[in-house]
Amino acid sequence: MPFRLPFTRRGAPAAREPGRSATVPPEVRRAVEGPSGEKVLAAARDVETGVWLVAGATHLSLVDPGAVAESGELAVTWSRPWHTVDTGSWQRESSRLTVTWADGSRPGQWGLGEEALFLQVLRERVQASVVLTEELRLTGRRTGRAVVRQDLATGELLEQVVLGRSTREDAETRAAADEALARLREQVGMPPGGAGR
Repeated sequence: MPFRLPFTRRGAPAAREPGRSATVPPEVRRAVEGPSGEKVLAAARDVETGVWLVAGATHLSLVDPGAVAESGELAVTWSRPWHTVDTGSWQRESSRLTVTWADGSRPGQWGLGEEALFLQVLRERVQASVVLTEELRLTGRRTGRAVVRQDLATGELLEQVVLGRSTREDAETRAAADEALARLREQVGMPPGGAGR
C-alpha cells in the first residue's frame, strides 16, 4: 500500500544548536499546559507577529502574547489536535512554515527563523497520528487520499478524506473514498461503518 509522509520540508533548516528550540516563556507554557495538562514538547516564535506556535504531545497550539484572558494570564488563541494537521512545508530561503489542515481550511503561515527542534517535533507528531493512508484511484489529474488517523489524546481511530487542490468532491471521489476507506478499515480492524470523518 502506498504511504505518503504527511509532512515535507523544502531544504533542511540550519539549527542554531543541535536539539535546541526557542526557550518557551513561562507565561506561554502556562497558557498551553494550564487546564488541559498538555505537555509542551517544543515551541517557536513567529518573528513577524510575535505569536508562539507550541507543539504539545497531543495538540498544535498558537499563543498570541496580545491575547490575555480575564485572569490576566495569556490565553491560547487556538489549539488543534495533531490529526487535523494535513501537511507542513518548510521553506528555508524565507524561513517560512506553511501548515495545511485536513479539513481543507485556509493554510497557516509563520516566519519562524530556524527552529530545527520545533520542526522536527512538528513532523514527528503529525506522523505519529497517521495510521494508514491510501491514494484514491481517480481519473485525470485529480488527486486525493483516504487516511486513518489517531487522536493522540484519546487513541481513537478516525477516518479522513483529503482531496487535492484542484479536486472537488463528486460521485467519483465519494465512491473512490468509500472503497479506499473500506480497505483501510479492514486492515486496522475498524468496524465497517468506521469512525467520524
